[in-house]
Amino acid sequence: MGKRGVMRTGVGGWVFEEWRANFYPEDLPKTRELEYSSRKLKAIEINATFYGPQKPATFAKWRDQTPDDFCFSVKAPRFATQRSRLGEGLEFARGFVSGGLAELGDKLGPVLWQFSPNKRFDADEMAGFLDGLPGSVDGRVLRHALDARHESFMCEAFVALARQRNMAVVFADTDEYPSYADLTSNFVYARLMRSEADEPQGYPQAQLGQWAERAREWAAGGAPADLPYVGEPGAAQKTARDVFLFVISGAKERAPFAAMALQERLG
Repeated sequence: MGKRGVMRTGVGGWVFEEWRANFYPEDLPKTRELEYSSRKLKAIEINATFYGPQKPATFAKWRDQTPDDFCFSVKAPRFATQRSRLGEGLEFARGFVSGGLAELGDKLGPVLWQFSPNKRFDADEMAGFLDGLPGSVDGRVLRHALDARHESFMCEAFVALARQRNMAVVFADTDEYPSYADLTSNFVYARLMRSEADEPQGYPQAQLGQWAERAREWAAGGAPADLPYVGEPGAAQKTARDVFLFVISGAKERAPFAAMALQERLG
């Protein structure tokens, strides 16, 4: 078997009222929800950073509450990405990166930049924004994931921009937003958005098996043939990639169980 990247599954956030009834132990204090969930999952996408700045001490607290092999994805602030002119958000973007992310240390995973569904693709504007993002923080190379939500981004020009900068185009498994799995970086970032309330593990067993197989193929450097692409699936260099699978949206009450079921299949 060839070399594979690290495969992680997780959810968005750790505070959700319905998880108090079906995921967290009944007697677990709310202050220990991150401590508990980080020992059941391999990664969590932090949502709080999207809505407002967090203090360095807060990032340090989150770091200390989680095990050594855990990883955070951090959602960049909407003040940086939800703009008609992206260049005006670069100051917020840089302040966000320098404002405490380094406190996560080895637990800092990808930074997720989610653009407005109304934001159309402009090659020059997007290139300027991506080139203005910090490449590192405190000597640690940053991994940027780009979640573009307007159909105009489904073009080879955007894929090429991301690939030239080693930034991952987010694969969103949904009919609501553009959905394409072109490989543009040395890691894969997928958001699974079809969990079902009537499935105890969020997805039927066969679908969980399909996602586990896709994750293994991604980790080994391949491009799953059964996913949609803008360009040629084999256009990217075949190399081992770290894989981040987040169960987001859909029937959110089932998200932790889907993530745990996937992680069990991945070993």
